[in-house]
Amino acid sequence: MVRPSNPNSEVVVTPREEEPQWLRRPSIRVTSEFDSDSSLFFNKLSCKIFDSLAKLKLSFQNNNKGHVSDPQISFISKHLTCHYDLHQHNALLNTSFEIAPGLLVSAAHDVKAQVGQVTMRADLAPGCNLELTSPVPSAAAFPRTTLRFPYGEVSLEENEYHVEEEEENENVAAPKLSVSAIFKGQLLNGIFNAQYMDDDLNLRYSYKDEQTTFIPSISMPSNALSFSFKRRFGPSDKLSYLYNFDTNYWCAVYKHTVGKEYKFKAGYDSEVRLGWASIWIGDETGKAKTAPMKMKMQVMLQLPQDDIRSSALMVRVKKRWDI
Repeated sequence: MVRPSNPNSEVVVTPREEEPQWLRRPSIRVTSEFDSDSSLFFNKLSCKIFDSLAKLKLSFQNNNKGHVSDPQISFISKHLTCHYDLHQHNALLNTSFEIAPGLLVSAAHDVKAQVGQVTMRADLAPGCNLELTSPVPSAAAFPRTTLRFPYGEVSLEENEYHVEEEEENENVAAPKLSVSAIFKGQLLNGIFNAQYMDDDLNLRYSYKDEQTTFIPSISMPSNALSFSFKRRFGPSDKLSYLYNFDTNYWCAVYKHTVGKEYKFKAGYDSEVRLGWASIWIGDETGKAKTAPMKMKMQVMLQLPQDDIRSSALMVRVKKRWDI
C-alpha cells in the first residue's frame, strides 16, 4: 500500500500480482466405492494439472484387511493417455491427433507385450467416414476397414483359419475375409435394425410411443425369437419384460422413481431363479459429484427361489471428496 504525502488525498492500493494458474496447487478429488458382493473398496485419487490440460489419477483396490491390489497410475490428456500398472510394471499408451482437417490418426501400444494398433479415420462427408486399423506387428495383408454412414456401417477384416492338408496331415493357416455390417432406419412408427456378424443375422424392430415400447428380434439361421416389452404407467412407474422363445428364459423389472435421486427397483430372473429388490439413493447412471452430499448408495436384497434361507443383502456405496 502506498501512503500519499497529502492526508486529504485518497489511498491508492496496489493489487497483488496473481500467480499463474498452472502454478497453483491443484484440487484433489478422492472417490471411494464399496461393494459388499466382492467385499472390496475401489479407490481413485485424481487432480487436474497444467491449467486443466491434463489429469493425473491413482486407482487401486483394497479389502477389509487393508491388502492393496491392482494399483495403477494414469496420465490423461487430449492427445496422450498412459496407464501404468505398478504390479505388472507395464504401460498402456494411447495417442490421437489430427494431421489435417477431417483426418485423424490414433495409436495404442502395450509396452510389455510389444503389441498395438494404428488407426486412421477420414471424414468423407457429413455423417460418413472411412476407418483403417492395422495391428502392430501386422500379420494380415490388409487392415481392418470400416465404412460408417448415416444408416449403419460395414466392416471387412482378414482373419486366419486352419485348413487340414490331406497329404501331410497338417494344419495350415489360410487367410479368410470376414464381413460384418449394421443397417438401421426408420420403418413405420419404429426403427428397424439388422446386424450381420460371423454368418449370423439378427433382425430387430423397435416400436416406441409415449407409454409403450415393443422390441421383437430374431436371429438366423438359429431362428431364435425373443421380444421385450416396456410399459410406462406414469412419470414415476415403469414395467419391463423380456421373453426368449428359444430357451423359455424370461425376466421382469418394475421401477419407481422419486425425482432423480431416489429409485426403487424389483424384478425376477428365471435363468438363475432369483427375485430381487433394490433401492438407489442418487442417480443410478449419474456420477457421484451430482448426487446429494456427493454420495450414491444401493441396497439390494436377493431372494433365491430354491433356497430362501440363502437370501443375501448387498450394499454398494460410492462417495467423493473434493480437497
